[in-house]
Amino acid sequence: MSSRSMRWPPGGIAPPPNEQDAPGWVSANGAVSAGRQSVRLTVQGVGGGTVVLESLHVRVAGTDAPLAWNDYAMGYIGVGCGGNVPKHSFGVDLDSSVPRLTPEEGAHDDFPYTVRSDDAETFYVDATVKAHHVRWYLELDWSSGNRHGTVRIDDTGKPFRTSGEEGRPQYGYSLDKKRWVPIRREPDGAVSELPEGA
Repeated sequence: MSSRSMRWPPGGIAPPPNEQDAPGWVSANGAVSAGRQSVRLTVQGVGGGTVVLESLHVRVAGTDAPLAWNDYAMGYIGVGCGGNVPKHSFGVDLDSSVPRLTPEEGAHDDFPYTVRSDDAETFYVDATVKAHHVRWYLELDWSSGNRHGTVRIDDTGKPFRTSGEEGRPQYGYSLDKKRWVPIRREPDGAVSELPEGA
């Protein structure tokens, strides 16, 4: 279950949105991904030729201290999330001095890949961070015959932002109480509600 950092107290925050509505919710609340951020990109060729996807790189635009904000779990307490690792999945540790993509355990292979106009590929990048607030983006290098280039993948023209969440107050949305309540994250990623006054 992902989470978002926000500077606002839980009383004024709307319940977590459905996945398709998450970008608007995040933007309206000035939220930043906390601890982990997943990016999905789908690449397809144009015209009749084959495009070789040579490599995918993480580029860091800036790093500073983690945001001193509250963290809100994106989902509901007691409702599961997660699943199998998709075929083309990569992880990256944004705390590393030189963050590099590595295939996730259970993913099939690594770059290069080929795509055509009738054959798209979808890639998943799972970025994690504990000790920093990182602004970052991806660069996809491609070639087709004697042509080549680099495509930047970012958050509509701005770098993605992911902040460490350790030591921050954490909240999850209780369907029973219809409000955000303090939670504890378990080592397996599950969340549990803290007793009142804990």
